Amino acid sequence: MKALTDTYTLSNGVRIPCVGFGTWQVADGREAVDAVTSALEAGYRHIDTAQGYYNEESVGKAVRQSGVNRADIFITSKLENGVRGYQETLDAFDKSLDRLGTDYMDLFLIHWPVPSKFRENWQQMNAQTWKAMEELYQNRRVRALGISNFRRHHIDELLKTAAVGPMVNQIRLCPGDTQDDTVNYSREKGMLLEAYSPLGVGDVLQVPEMKEIAEKYGRSVAQVAIRWSLQRGYLPLPKSVTPARIRENARVFDFELSPQDVERIAGLKGCAGFSHDPDKITW
Repeated sequence: MKALTDTYTLSNGVRIPCVGFGTWQVADGREAVDAVTSALEAGYRHIDTAQGYYNEESVGKAVRQSGVNRADIFITSKLENGVRGYQETLDAFDKSLDRLGTDYMDLFLIHWPVPSKFRENWQQMNAQTWKAMEELYQNRRVRALGISNFRRHHIDELLKTAAVGPMVNQIRLCPGDTQDDTVNYSREKGMLLEAYSPLGVGDVLQVPEMKEIAEKYGRSVAQVAIRWSLQRGYLPLPKSVTPARIRENARVFDFELSPQDVERIAGLKGCAGFSHDPDKITW
């Protein structure tokens, strides 16, 4: 990858920009509009949001005001945990499109496999939801489908009834939290791995070994973490609300980590914590 606009190709042939701009914990309103505007000005063409982030309206506003053609921006959203079922999913998707101010989405994901509300019947409810998502896909209202936070057994359950397999699995991937089994199994099933929280919600920035590696390359720790993500074949989704950091996080294509440093970073087990167990979440 040599630029923000370089792409991975999903299993259905859809091309997705290799770095996305994450918007988790970016407040709706001016903060989200300004952050997404800064990202688009810095060259990002892939914006990741979710119904549960409550900022889709501001994301859509920033996209519309940017002057960039809608067709040149890849927009992802995710189904909130309180919604499952066939008609409920169709209705929720329509509301997302309304908030985003667009007539199609590029990628739509199930956000978590086992929401607390559906812990007793998650398999059945995910199957119904996926059927609705497949209909949206067949009707070209969304260009690609995916999942988020799904591990091997969740993927297996979904594939029992899916006619269209997921093209993406978005999971927490950062230095020291590589979820190797989920990554390998997702790839085996034809999915691209998207890395949310690639900076470990900022914790990676304080890791002494990461500071040492960053100094070696004359880069920021954030740039090293994002570059590491790309060299591992992930699609990182860095988030910031600071324009200078948004621009800095985009400058990751003019250097390369050695294979030894890529392995060293992967081996910093738990340096920024680990991902939540999706079977035990309380939301």
